[in-house]
Amino acid sequence: MSIWVAGEWIETNDKLPVINKFTGEILDYVSVATRDHIHAAVVSAQAAMKEHPLSTEERYRILAETSKLLLERQDDIALVMAKEAGKPFKESKTEVNRAARTFLIAAEEAKRIHGEMVPLSSDQPVGKLAFTMRVPIGVICAISPFNFPVNLVAHKIAPAIAAGNAFVLKPASYTPLSSVTLVKLMEEAGLPKGYGHLVIGGGSTVGQWLLEEPDFAYYTFTGSPAVGKHLKTAVGLRRSTLELGSNSATIVHGDADLTYAAERCARTAFNNAGQVCISVQRIFVQEDVAESFLMKLVAVTESLKVGDPTDPLTDVGPMISEGEAVRAVEWIAEAIENGAKLLTGGVRTGSVITPTVLSNVSLTCRICKEEAFAPLVMVNTYKSIDEAIELVNASKYGLQAGLFTSSLEVMMKAAREIEVGGLMVNETSAFRSDEMPYGGVKESGIGREGPRYVIEEMTEMKLVVIHR
Repeated sequence: MSIWVAGEWIETNDKLPVINKFTGEILDYVSVATRDHIHAAVVSAQAAMKEHPLSTEERYRILAETSKLLLERQDDIALVMAKEAGKPFKESKTEVNRAARTFLIAAEEAKRIHGEMVPLSSDQPVGKLAFTMRVPIGVICAISPFNFPVNLVAHKIAPAIAAGNAFVLKPASYTPLSSVTLVKLMEEAGLPKGYGHLVIGGGSTVGQWLLEEPDFAYYTFTGSPAVGKHLKTAVGLRRSTLELGSNSATIVHGDADLTYAAERCARTAFNNAGQVCISVQRIFVQEDVAESFLMKLVAVTESLKVGDPTDPLTDVGPMISEGEAVRAVEWIAEAIENGAKLLTGGVRTGSVITPTVLSNVSLTCRICKEEAFAPLVMVNTYKSIDEAIELVNASKYGLQAGLFTSSLEVMMKAAREIEVGGLMVNETSAFRSDEMPYGGVKESGIGREGPRYVIEEMTEMKLVVIHR
């Protein structure tokens, strides 16, 4: 597999193996970019934007056609994803479908970019007209993670094109094949030469060179808080959107529908082996209903099929690497050593961990304090909604939270007081629709994704004042 720079697919001498996350076999080799490739990509992107500014119609057509191609090749792309990311095939198909929708939403939003009239104050001379317009910000650097190798890429590069910008994409080294497939679809859809570039390589080399390239206007990054902080320091005054993860919480209040809540919590705690930024990691259930809820939660968890991600019936596949699986099991052991009760799961075979439910977990354990990014969930109890909100907020993260209740008073109190970017009521923290503004507070990052919202960030507001 090649990198894509200045409209050319380029083979390099340095190759990176892409591993089947379930079998451990090598799927393919991809070319690794050099620093010169990155600079050439930026130069080409700047030239393309200057020589061929994309009209609204061109932006719409390219993005809508990419959406159409994604749907036509959904099964093939999903199979690639299942192998290189370890994501179950049925989840992978859903992701491709969502990516198609993200491209279509961005296509529609390309038509809606607009400025506004500015009323000048009454002491200004007659005959002046003022208005704003939105113009492309410049070349976008998009750095994407392994856990959603198609849709999170779509959330970065589709709005970039919708806003009239060119992009340089660096996918995760674990999952580059999905990105290669996606940008080839954009090329097929008519993306002009220079508007899209794909560079592959490690974060300490290719990633760092991207940060050191002075002519990027905007960075969009999803990854760890440590790397996000480094990126923000490196890029200085240039704009960025950073999605940096969470240890998302969901509250199950005593008046909730426990069967529904348990089903949703189990299904969304273990999606993609728990490797989702808004995955349910911390559950706080009112103590009066805790026993009933836990019984239902464990029953649903144990019904999930674990194994080969290419099997259409599999619910939970492998983690991204055996090293990450070993780390997750260590966290489980730490919790048990500190008094937690293992209710189900916790068995590791290679990079596969059976879905794990722990109760009575000490708040000092890493499972409570850090992002697990693994198929495990902890359940602790609370007495009052005030206590539950305090427990949710006792985190350095604040991406999303969930709440199950039938009380409007509880809903409104939670909406006012829980410190997150999004509260999902009668849903878990893991709900996301691709239209909505998505992002967090505290160490979960800055800015919002969602085509409409990030397009505002990817454009500059220009004021025009006309005197007759």
